[in-house]
Amino acid sequence: MVQSLIHKHIIVGVTGGIAAYKSADLIRRLREAGAEVRVVMTENAKQFITALTLQAVSGHPVHDDLFDREAEAAMGHIDLARWANAIMIAPASANFISRLIQKEASDLLTTLCLATSAPIAIAPAMNQGMWKTVSPEVERLKARGIHVFGPGEGSQACGDIGFGRMLEPLELVEKIAGLFETGAMAGKKVVITAGPTHEAIDPVRFMTNGSSGKMGYAIAEAAYDVGAEVILVSGPTNLFPPDGLKVINVITADEMLAACLKEVAGCDIFIGVAAVSDYRAKTIATQKIPKKDQDITLELTRNPDIIATIANLPNRPLMIGFAAETDNVMEKAKAKLKSKKLDMIVANIVGNGKGMGSDDNQLTVIWDKGEKEFPVMPKYKLGRELIAWIAKLTAS
Repeated sequence: MVQSLIHKHIIVGVTGGIAAYKSADLIRRLREAGAEVRVVMTENAKQFITALTLQAVSGHPVHDDLFDREAEAAMGHIDLARWANAIMIAPASANFISRLIQKEASDLLTTLCLATSAPIAIAPAMNQGMWKTVSPEVERLKARGIHVFGPGEGSQACGDIGFGRMLEPLELVEKIAGLFETGAMAGKKVVITAGPTHEAIDPVRFMTNGSSGKMGYAIAEAAYDVGAEVILVSGPTNLFPPDGLKVINVITADEMLAACLKEVAGCDIFIGVAAVSDYRAKTIATQKIPKKDQDITLELTRNPDIIATIANLPNRPLMIGFAAETDNVMEKAKAKLKSKKLDMIVANIVGNGKGMGSDDNQLTVIWDKGEKEFPVMPKYKLGRELIAWIAKLTAS
């Protein structure tokens, strides 16, 4: 199994060409590697392979209509563009490549390629004579950051021999995985906290918050994909731990602090994403507190400030905190950046369905030299973009 494809969202675009029969195997191989796949077909592709076949191997209905009336606000192309971690067009016909070079938006697949911020790759497949004509223009796509996988050399369906064969599915899977395995954090140790903490009141009750842990887990998985040694210190969540990471499960703020202090030795980057409870019960009842007719008073005491504690250590790592606020987000985040002695702080608004507990988020990174805003996008995608930016900023 290709580790870096686990949980990744891959759009496979299928265009018109005899190599479309390989697309079904490519989709199957991607799913075997742990990816979730959606298929987008052009009209010409339907002349070579049926939508039913691709639906069967992907496990999802095939997309082929730019005007999707079932999508929210009939904007299916935008939904798919946001969903994707990568777009792989295989086969990429000469016709499609020409339209991509011209930045057309004449069907769903070309529109997706213009709308997405995810990496795009093409696997050219055509007659060797056509490839000789098209290949010089493909350099324009490479200059725009589009990845070109192949073509291979060999016998072709038309009887010619030369370059123009689509690469085999297993080779394409390896190359798609390589889109995520940049090595940008190779050799770095990264400690990340995620999720909420639970602070007991009695044996059956506790105080907590609405953190799902999705943001922290997405950042941890993204850091692992770019080569970092990742230690994820997680409060209670309903999430499956990302494969390949060292995961330390904790419940309380005290336990999270102890785990972080143990793991911070030799750490290069510390990212405090967890929504740690600020307070806990001063006294935890040994038995369930019975319901009474009158009000009761619960006395609280401060929990340790985990990220501030780590930031004050000698030989501390690069410190990145999160500031989740319901109001005056930027002002409060800047105050925390200074008071906690952090190198960067990530500000996001929470409440009323935003940020905490949701699948999407919007972040602004603040540091002494400026600010970097990340627009609303799914957390799994935001984690990748944030880590890529941190890796670039901290490269030495």
